[in-house]
Amino acid sequence: MTPPATKRKTAPVPPPGAGDEAPVPPSLRALAYERFRQQILAGHLRAGQFVSQRELVKLLAVPLGAVREMIPRLEAARLLVTVPKRGLQIAHIDLKLIRNAFQVRSMIEREAVLHYVRTASDEELDEEERQHRAVLERALSGKPDPRLDQDALAVDWQLHDRMVDAMGNEILSEIYRANSLHVRMIRLDAQQVRRHRVVPAMEEHLKFIALLKARDQAGAVQAMQEHVEQSRQRVLHTILREGA
Repeated sequence: MTPPATKRKTAPVPPPGAGDEAPVPPSLRALAYERFRQQILAGHLRAGQFVSQRELVKLLAVPLGAVREMIPRLEAARLLVTVPKRGLQIAHIDLKLIRNAFQVRSMIEREAVLHYVRTASDEELDEEERQHRAVLERALSGKPDPRLDQDALAVDWQLHDRMVDAMGNEILSEIYRANSLHVRMIRLDAQQVRRHRVVPAMEEHLKFIALLKARDQAGAVQAMQEHVEQSRQRVLHTILREGA
């Protein structure tokens, strides 16, 4: 007589902090990094903030092993530094970091524009133009709009990220994503800077998109370089104003 089949048991997923010494699969390391990135973008982790490994385990909802393996990657990207006797510190925004971050951004985006002006479809550019005009109209309406700043940033960075990714170079995309986090950590109060940031940023993008649609390579490169420089100046102005 054949014995009854035994029901196979599925191993439970370990909670955050469990199995810290076990090998961390690449997918979990990638998840930890992406969740760290999202916490930066959401403003839950801010420039200059100190945080412990255990706090990151709780915030990112990943095992301690994944956090430990993520830290060297963050340090290499200058997003995190280990301070003896104090713990981990999110990158502190200063004038040197802003200069370096925008220089890297300018170099990568120049190559991205040269490629994108040749490869972007008319339909894709029409949709980018539509989204930018919609945000600009909201900014100029003068109506209370608590999501304006958040939506404007999403539309703004979507265009930059799309151009860089269109090159199909994963190494450049990785460098660009890490570098852009430095820039995005500069948080400006939406109620104070809406017309000083959203309006010029959308207008600069619309000028750039028009040049892309005209397939004007030299004009598009110049417009994007001017936009990056204007963005840098707005960031520097804010830092200097807050420092004063």
